[in-house]
Amino acid sequence: MQSPQPGVQMVEALAVASGKGGTGKTTATLALGMALSERYDVTVVDADTGMANLLFHAGLEDVPVTLHDLLVGDESVAVSEAVYHRFGMDIVPCGTSLEAFQAAEPTRLRSVIAELAGETDVLLLDSPAALGSRGAVLPIVLADRVVLVVQPTIPAITDGLKVQEYATAYGTGVAGLLFNKVHEPKSVARITDRAGAYVDGPVLGTVPMDDAARAARKRGRPLLAHAPESEAAAAFREAASSIDVDAGGAEGVADRFRNAVIPEA
Repeated sequence: MQSPQPGVQMVEALAVASGKGGTGKTTATLALGMALSERYDVTVVDADTGMANLLFHAGLEDVPVTLHDLLVGDESVAVSEAVYHRFGMDIVPCGTSLEAFQAAEPTRLRSVIAELAGETDVLLLDSPAALGSRGAVLPIVLADRVVLVVQPTIPAITDGLKVQEYATAYGTGVAGLLFNKVHEPKSVARITDRAGAYVDGPVLGTVPMDDAARAARKRGRPLLAHAPESEAAAAFREAASSIDVDAGGAEGVADRFRNAVIPEA
């Protein structure tokens, strides 16, 4: 992993996705974000506008402005108002109000990401678990690459491969596969070898099931802030070090996101 060169703007958007719920995707997003923030300016966006919960993981449930406010088209609200610097990175949480979700226009995410891209090195988009709507798939379409977070089971890996198929159809690459919430890491080798044959990117790592992750969620803190010495935290750091962030060109960064193709419903 290379540090950005002084004076050179580099932005890579990574969608963190799974294809199903319960894989620990949001925990993984924040953990990777904190680990990467040791080398890069990182912005984490909760792009799961329908089932947002990143704000609870980061202690931001009471903030006055969220991504929902930016997606309703209220021009009086600046993007910067929804950005909160916590745990060494910038975080854009999404609200949980049903009314706000219904009023939001997900396609406005393009312009939000375009503006955020000018102020960061790495964008991590915590993506919806399912791909059942335009809003759900848009983060994957906007991303340069996707990190697939799965558990070491055939159904979970199959769901992850469906995300990969959709991503590649829209020109989004695969940064790698991350096994999370693994009960017996040593027994996973045979599964990772088989899965690696079908995934376009490398296996980034294996994160063990760890009670510290559940405790961190209850405390409203990312795992790496709550239990930095835990086995899971160490595994997430190792996985982050395996992500070779691509230093994209500075020209047309904002336009790249603003002009992204919106998938049909």
